[in-house]
Amino acid sequence: MIRRTCLLISLAILGCDDDEGGVRRGETRRPTRRRRTAHTNAASLDAAPVGATPTDAALPDAGPPDAAPVEDAGAPGLVVVTFNTGSTPDLPHDRPPDDGYGQAEADLTDAHYGSGLAWRPFVDDTRRFFADLDPDIVVFQEVFWPGDCPAVPAEARVGFVCEDWTPGDPTVAERVLGPDYQVACHPGHPDKCAAVHRRVGTFRGCDAPFCLEGLTGGRVEGCGRGARVARGVIDRVDGGTLTLVNVHGTSGISRDDQACRTAQVEQVFVDLGDGRPAADGAVNLVMGDLNTDPGRLTGFDASADRWLDFVGPEHAFHWLTAIGPTAPRTYGGAATIDHVVSDTLTGPCTYAGAPDGPPLPTEAVFFDHVPIVCTLR
Repeated sequence: MIRRTCLLISLAILGCDDDEGGVRRGETRRPTRRRRTAHTNAASLDAAPVGATPTDAALPDAGPPDAAPVEDAGAPGLVVVTFNTGSTPDLPHDRPPDDGYGQAEADLTDAHYGSGLAWRPFVDDTRRFFADLDPDIVVFQEVFWPGDCPAVPAEARVGFVCEDWTPGDPTVAERVLGPDYQVACHPGHPDKCAAVHRRVGTFRGCDAPFCLEGLTGGRVEGCGRGARVARGVIDRVDGGTLTLVNVHGTSGISRDDQACRTAQVEQVFVDLGDGRPAADGAVNLVMGDLNTDPGRLTGFDASADRWLDFVGPEHAFHWLTAIGPTAPRTYGGAATIDHVVSDTLTGPCTYAGAPDGPPLPTEAVFFDHVPIVCTLR
């Protein structure tokens, strides 16, 4: 079993991933699609203790000034989501009530499913979450790729998607979103995918409902397998285009880890590996799990500093999610590492579990990130 490593430092940033070549890794309102008026960054996890799950974390209102200004919420906007659907065996999975998923199942998830979303009841919960939210664009990190099911032993399949999976069945990403979305994944990293609703458009170069390596990306030498940054050009039904970039930064705090993340930032804004930045369109949307906290780790993490070389008030790109010492902590109540960035789009973002956001995808102890939901124009 590949060992998973979490970074825990004095500023309480945690990050994990599943790359063999790097470091492994309440009452709420239920919104409908008509509800396109979320307030900017209302969730704040600052009060949560280090290591708290998102369910445990307090979510008081907060309006950090670092975020992009809220626009008029009259007409429906483009609803976008970034969601790292991974977990870790270090959460209190045996905590009551008994939901059928305990420490034994968490250990199996870690050993055989890359700690990604694969437990069928949680897949069903996530499907309901997206059905209620009805987003236009979604990016995933750490979503289990069922093409790996043949390598999972029979005793580790009960209750998981591999129990009854056969080649040709929908992937986990397809199952949680449904047939109205087109899904495309990173080269060499089928656990990192993007999706677009067909009412909005389709991915250029992807002619099927699911394209295993339908996004464009390149590996950073010495930073694990496959592409952790990938670009998809959406040809919109209204005649325009949108360049979508999904980011899943390498985790860890060593200088090598920071160098990998720094190189990945440069893939976004300088050269993806094809001579052009990943975000090279007329309208660019960058989303994902950065595995660094640009608002808290400047001066400590070179990759956090590098993000601020390209995103901020004096740059072409702006943060749509909040950064800074009071920004909501989207990873385990410990750090703000899940972000949304654009050069032209603006609008409010909220977080699952926030007072004005959608409910958490499940009440069970599983996800260590909370989904971010933005309404953009």
